[in-house]
Amino acid sequence: MNKLTFKLACFFLSLLVSSVAMAESITSPNGLLKLNFSVNGKGEPVYELSYKGKEVIKPSKLGLELKDDPGLMDGFTLIDAKTSSFDETWKPVWGEVKQIRNNYNELAVTLDQKALDRKMLIRFRLYDDGLGFRYEFPQQKNLNYFVIKEEHSQFAMTGDHTAFWIPGDYDTQEYDYTRSKLSEIRGLMKTAVTPNASQTPFSPTGVQTALQMKTDDGLYINLHEAALVDYSCMHLNLDDKNFVFESWLTPDAQGDKGYMQTPCQSTSNGLTSRDMAYNHGQ
Repeated sequence: MNKLTFKLACFFLSLLVSSVAMAESITSPNGLLKLNFSVNGKGEPVYELSYKGKEVIKPSKLGLELKDDPGLMDGFTLIDAKTSSFDETWKPVWGEVKQIRNNYNELAVTLDQKALDRKMLIRFRLYDDGLGFRYEFPQQKNLNYFVIKEEHSQFAMTGDHTAFWIPGDYDTQEYDYTRSKLSEIRGLMKTAVTPNASQTPFSPTGVQTALQMKTDDGLYINLHEAALVDYSCMHLNLDDKNFVFESWLTPDAQGDKGYMQTPCQSTSNGLTSRDMAYNHGQ
């Protein structure tokens, strides 16, 4: 009986150590924003974000669905995590301001999809007023050429925020902005899609980026993308029962959403401010 108790204790201790080893966190330079990253029991990458100790983004999954392939969604283990800091001030050629500060703390996590012998890196950069992240794919034998069927980056909201939105459309942004609660988007979509010479809305709860939101306690949240080079433009599709946005990429005529060859990377997605968007766009 004592041996059994000892074995069980070792087993639970092993689970605890494993759980701790699969979690990482960083804070913004001013310490007000905190990012937590982990890999859950299914091997899915998960992140969450808080501001002044209050949740802003609830646990949200990350990953990519690939065409004719098991995908880069789950089955991962965290094998490496590196943190670093960066601070510089640079001058744009033209723009609203004379100089822009690029100051962030970074977390770069390397994930191993052991069953398929593939690796993926997710790089997070946490600024004083926002978070950016992107997927990176090192050159490797079992992930060379691949086609993206969909990117599944989630942004799980903490409530039914007020949103300033236009309909998600592959062909146009020529719509008037609608102000509504997230829960009201589905009911307002039909009237929000006004006639246009060329339009392709994709979902009754799909919206375009940049998406501005305001929480009940006055916090403004903006979801957008930056550094859009050799990658598909991102829209957002809303699960309006759980208030979870998920990336929705623009397809080509074949319905494919990205043609990749390693080494390569995605755009930078996340919660943005003006300076953060400038820095990620460079």
